[in-house]
Amino acid sequence: MTFQEMLTSIVAQGASDLHLHVGLPPMVRIHGRLTPLGQTKLPPQYTASLVDVLCTPQHKKRFEERHQVDLAYSLPGVARFRVNLFRQRGSVSVVMRVINSDEEKLKMCALSQENLDFFSNQEKGLVLVTGPTGSGKSTTLARILEEINTRHAEMIVTIEDPIEYLFKPKRSIIVQRELGSDTLGFHEALVAAMRQDPDTIMIGEIRDHETAAAALEAAQTGHLVFSTMHTQDSVRTINRLLDLFPPHERDVARILFAESLVGIISQKLLPRMGGGRIAAMEILKGTLRIRDMIKDPERTPQIYEAIRESRLDGMQTFDDHLADLYRDGLIDYETGMVNATSRQHFKVQAMKIDQERGTSTPSLGLTQIF
Repeated sequence: MTFQEMLTSIVAQGASDLHLHVGLPPMVRIHGRLTPLGQTKLPPQYTASLVDVLCTPQHKKRFEERHQVDLAYSLPGVARFRVNLFRQRGSVSVVMRVINSDEEKLKMCALSQENLDFFSNQEKGLVLVTGPTGSGKSTTLARILEEINTRHAEMIVTIEDPIEYLFKPKRSIIVQRELGSDTLGFHEALVAAMRQDPDTIMIGEIRDHETAAAALEAAQTGHLVFSTMHTQDSVRTINRLLDLFPPHERDVARILFAESLVGIISQKLLPRMGGGRIAAMEILKGTLRIRDMIKDPERTPQIYEAIRESRLDGMQTFDDHLADLYRDGLIDYETGMVNATSRQHFKVQAMKIDQERGTSTPSLGLTQIF
């Protein structure tokens, strides 16, 4: 099987990731689980040869200098992949993530049409999509940007590491810049984007103080800014972003963040009953009440309760969405308990659901939860 045939095969199987490591057979992740692809162990020469297959001369030079590199790779007619090449124990390893940039697949994003409309119709402010690696943040962001592209005549600038979804301009102009080949860093590209007449700016990830400060400045000056963070829920996202600022700037940053915030979408991919995976989402919107709570650090932990009381405004906590998924038979009780922000809240909700069904709520031991 050639390398291209292998990629075609894993895409057909619905794999999300491919791992190529010396001394192991190729491994694919399907529905969150790693599975070997055959029994043949990979020799060092095989993974080393992929540097030439996957890398441009520029990427190859960076790999030789830093012993690791991020890039995107396209197999026409099959899929696009996000690639990380790195050295370990003297050999080359490759991890590839399948990027579903097909428009029909983007429509499978779990964000409701009501919330999709809300975020795509904003004119300015900051929207953060958060969650662990592999939780579908890029897909959610791409779906919102595609909605803007379809509905509005705007200038959209994306800054990515690497470019994942390739957008086709519709009503909007879309400029996509990749770290390394098009720009040196998120901060530099974001500062430059401010001089490119943008309406909407998408930053692949907020990682440091400089990028966070520039994102807030862009949102404050009338631009709609989207980005991601590796945080679990809304309150943790607020605290994490503010922690990027030095202590003497934090009070001002808190006010600017509160005034700029349009919303936070936090998500996880969970095992689905019957196979596959399903997204659980927490949605926070920057209402006056939420903004006041962000400005006051003593009240920020109360945001969970404020979200819970604002379901009519399209907000939801993780725990409430987990309860909805449990009610609909899409996840089991154990999955809900393991992933809940407040296990007690989810347990109470699940007991009510089971009472309505006339069934008993499963009992889990500590070893099952932890």
